[in-house]
Amino acid sequence: MSECTRQLPVVALRNMAVMPGMLIHFDVNRKVSIEAIETAMLSNQQVLLVSQIDAETENPTLEDLYRVGTIAEIKQMIKLPGNVIRVLVTGLERATLDTLVSEQPYLRAQLTSKEAELLNITEAEEEAMVRALRDLFEVYITENNKLNKDIIRQVEASREIEKMVEQLSIHIPMTLEDKQLLLAASDLMEQYERLCVILADEIEVMRIKKELQNKVKDKVDKNQKDYIMREQLKVIKEELGETSSVSDIMQYLEQLETLVASDEVKEKIKKEIERFQNVAGSNSESAVARGYVETLLNLPWDKVSEDFMDLAYAKEVLETEHYGLKKVKERVLDFLAVRQLTQKGDSPIICLVGPPGTGKTSIARSIAKALHKEYVRISLGGVRDEAEIRGHRRTYVGALPGRIITGLKQAKVKNPLMLLDEIDKMSSDYKGDTASAMLEVLDSEQNCNFVDHYVEIPVDLSEVMFLATANTTQTIPKPLLDRMEIIEVSSYTENEKFHIAKNHLLNKQIEKNGLKKSQLSISEKALRKIISDYTREAGVRSLERKISEVCRKSARELLEQDSKQYQELKKSAKKKSNNENPSHSEVAATFEAEEISVTTKPSKIKVSEKNIITYLGKPKYRNEIASQKDEVGIVCGLAWTSVGGTTLQIEVNSLPGKGALILTGQMGDVMKESAQLGISYIRSLSKEYKISEDYFQNNDIHIHIPEGATPKDGPSAGITMATAMLSTITGKKIHAKVAMTGEITLRGRVLPIGGLKEKLLAAKNAGIKKVLIPEKNRPDLEELEQEITEGMEVICVASMDEVLKHALV
Repeated sequence: MSECTRQLPVVALRNMAVMPGMLIHFDVNRKVSIEAIETAMLSNQQVLLVSQIDAETENPTLEDLYRVGTIAEIKQMIKLPGNVIRVLVTGLERATLDTLVSEQPYLRAQLTSKEAELLNITEAEEEAMVRALRDLFEVYITENNKLNKDIIRQVEASREIEKMVEQLSIHIPMTLEDKQLLLAASDLMEQYERLCVILADEIEVMRIKKELQNKVKDKVDKNQKDYIMREQLKVIKEELGETSSVSDIMQYLEQLETLVASDEVKEKIKKEIERFQNVAGSNSESAVARGYVETLLNLPWDKVSEDFMDLAYAKEVLETEHYGLKKVKERVLDFLAVRQLTQKGDSPIICLVGPPGTGKTSIARSIAKALHKEYVRISLGGVRDEAEIRGHRRTYVGALPGRIITGLKQAKVKNPLMLLDEIDKMSSDYKGDTASAMLEVLDSEQNCNFVDHYVEIPVDLSEVMFLATANTTQTIPKPLLDRMEIIEVSSYTENEKFHIAKNHLLNKQIEKNGLKKSQLSISEKALRKIISDYTREAGVRSLERKISEVCRKSARELLEQDSKQYQELKKSAKKKSNNENPSHSEVAATFEAEEISVTTKPSKIKVSEKNIITYLGKPKYRNEIASQKDEVGIVCGLAWTSVGGTTLQIEVNSLPGKGALILTGQMGDVMKESAQLGISYIRSLSKEYKISEDYFQNNDIHIHIPEGATPKDGPSAGITMATAMLSTITGKKIHAKVAMTGEITLRGRVLPIGGLKEKLLAAKNAGIKKVLIPEKNRPDLEELEQEITEGMEVICVASMDEVLKHALV
């Protein structure tokens, strides 16, 4: 190492170090530094460049400077605005700062220059050092691909270790501390070793940095990739017309978050949403998956509404909206009382059975209103496919959930009131038995896990309040009937119909037909005449239609009156304005001038018993009046029909023949058997009534029930036909004002019948004074209102002897 001592101006550098062989420019603005540069330019243009230990020091002293720097030759100096000088220098050699000779007007230092020499190194060792350094540099190039290619060529072209160390020291980015370590190295070997360490550390840092960048880049790239793919998918779906799929999936996931359901159900729905996402490109599968997901999301899995438990309010609603129906109202109030005391309780399954038009469906709406429950009506009339109840498998094209699940979707809560309308009208075919499918639905022990074939997830129906309606229990299978509580909704009396029409139907139809109460009035006698002469039914549906007809014709009449008044005013306006066709405003002006208006002078229509024929035409029905005189072989029977009770004039005649029994009038098999029983019973009484032994071999007996086109069946005409046949055979007359109903046995016992209320109403309307009914129907008789039996003598009979005693004259 050769040394040379001399003095040179000093420039203190901030955050930088200049290495030997480096060509670099920098700016100086401190006064002492500018003075040093200008002094150097006046002599040999050389300065000592030394780095400050702390860049913030404004007036550095010897303690504030590194002790090793670089002697540099100033190549160029440019003065810039703001008292700044830009200097271009070339590093010549390293030097040690011994002491500062002076600090003003510039720093001047006593220094010792150092020149590193390679001592005691063979050519082989130097070549090895060159190769090792080159290998490190190549790795560095691999990690740092931003290095200038000219620099790479210069370094790789170096064959001497000294030159290579110098080039690398200049061109490799290093910290100020690393550069100071290289400058402070005692010889070339130490410089080499320190450079190798710096390179290796830099390579490791760059690798770690690269790994971190790659991790960040991977995340960024994934997000970018997902974004690009989503955008591409969006464009593709727009081309295919499937723009809504992606937004739908997001919407489904949002719905799933807010869905009130168990974790198992949510997990199942989430899988189905993922499946829909996977098949979104396939039109057929996508449509199936979409429909299934939407069905699951729209079901009220655990969403319930709070029942209203006010008994007084419930009673008020039921009484206000329905007249009569005492048993139904009592049963609903019983249920409410139990539910209020227990705060729970199984929802009852009530089946309202009665003729059409008696208010079975409307009572269900009133119960829902009284309980503040959601109301869902499911019509089962004509349903014959089991899938209508249990749903279709999703493998079928156009598969849908069953009506029960659809009803729950419609209600949006799991505890609605669900009306199963016309449950007796269900049928079965080769596709399955719908009544059997209803067994699980209406079983409170099983329906907590009802599985619909479409949904495939158990649905809890135990909190649904089921209410069924039927016209008859005869066509409901016994197992299904056993699961329901039967409440009879019997026919209305004429008095009940009158109150229903007056309090409910009339106001409803006036409003429905756009009228006001002040514009139409129907007298009580007119209402009673409509009931008796224009309707023949158990309920009030036809009665409502007739009232609606009166309202329609009244509305037309009102408008015609107003139109007539308008035409008269138009004539008046025509005269005043001398205009052949006066405008509406001119007519209105006439209205104002004459203080006349259609609204200020409303017309009112009054419908009475006398003019009811103007609105409804001639009476459609006449009450079947009982015969005025006693006759042989004619007996008044009583029958039940789907629209209420009716009377049957059963006629029997005897004529010469061979003992045949002729039956006409569209009789069913059961009624024909009743006739056979009757003739057998009469033959057993031949001696008692002095009937000749050959009578039944030489005479034919013909039984006819009028209105031959109407089918008739049932055993309740048994005693009626037997009485008529005995009257014909013996020639004894039958009381004209007596009617009867009951099933006969071979020994003459009288068995109970159904539809007692309807039959007694028919007898009353026909003017019958005495009615014979089976003894076993006495409990039914005691439950009837007094107005039904008022004016009639109802006699309970247990045998044909009692029947004949009251019937024969």
